[in-house]
Amino acid sequence: MNYESRVDPVDTEDRIILDDEPSADDRREGRKRMWIVLAILVAGALIAALMLSGGEEEVAFAPSEDTTVPAVTVLAPGAGTLQGAINATGTLAARREIPVGAVGEGGRVVSVPVDAGDWVRQGQVLAVIDRSVQSQQESAQAAQIKVAQADAELAQANLDRALQLVERGFISQADIDRLTATRDAAVARVSVARAQLGERRARNAQLNIVAPAAGLVLTRAVEPGQVVGPGAGALFTIARGGEMELLARIGEAELNLVDVGAVGTITPVGGDEQFSCTVWQKSPVVDEQSRQGTARCALSYDPALRPGGFASIELASETVVAPRLPESAILSDDNGSYVYIVDKDNTVVRRPIEVGMISDEGIVVASGLSGKERVVLRAGGFLTEGETVRPVTE
Repeated sequence: MNYESRVDPVDTEDRIILDDEPSADDRREGRKRMWIVLAILVAGALIAALMLSGGEEEVAFAPSEDTTVPAVTVLAPGAGTLQGAINATGTLAARREIPVGAVGEGGRVVSVPVDAGDWVRQGQVLAVIDRSVQSQQESAQAAQIKVAQADAELAQANLDRALQLVERGFISQADIDRLTATRDAAVARVSVARAQLGERRARNAQLNIVAPAAGLVLTRAVEPGQVVGPGAGALFTIARGGEMELLARIGEAELNLVDVGAVGTITPVGGDEQFSCTVWQKSPVVDEQSRQGTARCALSYDPALRPGGFASIELASETVVAPRLPESAILSDDNGSYVYIVDKDNTVVRRPIEVGMISDEGIVVASGLSGKERVVLRAGGFLTEGETVRPVTE
């Protein structure tokens, strides 16, 4: 039997569409490429891990010998040429302070023409004292001179007449001697009266309180109406010439490094202005309690410099060649200052030292170190002499 086969148009179209789907070979090729990419990624990760680990095989942790030995930081400071600079503090004061009080008999103060902060010249009147009674005494003393002078003139006239009569024999030589003595006594009384008048005038001149030298009046402790006398104490204080100074308190070791004539820079507390000064005197004694001495630094007058104020000073001292260490490296006890050094066997050794000047950069070691030693910088207080350490160079 013959059958005709017919092709359905729809089936034909569907078959054409299905022919566009990937074949089994294409799918196998895609999976192969995916596995190749994954293999490359895994290999790259392994290579990166090896590079980060340095290619070394990890070993189990085992404590090394160094973990039982403390590590300390050390430094060989060397020795350098250092310009000496000493920092200190002190009090401002008048270089030559002159207390002025009542010199004469004293009395009631009539007026005070000057005040603190005024400049005065030598001999200028600072306070006027009432002299009404003393003036009357001066007048009386002047009158006594006239009385004594009259008596002396009368005694001289009597002597002259007696000398004329003695030649005629009317007066004896004894009378002449008596009249001569009377004349001499009268002349002497004139001299006494004049001396008393001079004394009275000198006392009156001392009633007023005057400036013994030119300078700046620092203090005034008297007012009009006040009664003053020789025991009243200082009524005025004068800075001669207005000159000032700083009384710098310096440690006895550093005081030896300061020379007379050294130049310093002073900064008063409460301001940024600086002033130049010169050391003109060093204290010959050192305070037993503070172990400090005084360096007196002369200053020119400036309104910003007030006696009694506080100030800091930086003084230039002699140039030294010595090591310098930070403050943390230097220790001290009852035996003095010392440092710990690490010897060639890595053993801690105590080394006594003598400290010098102190600055912001550190403390100068005046003696005890050459600068080549390995000095323990920190934690020296936790070490003991003879201990073995692991030095780490700063």
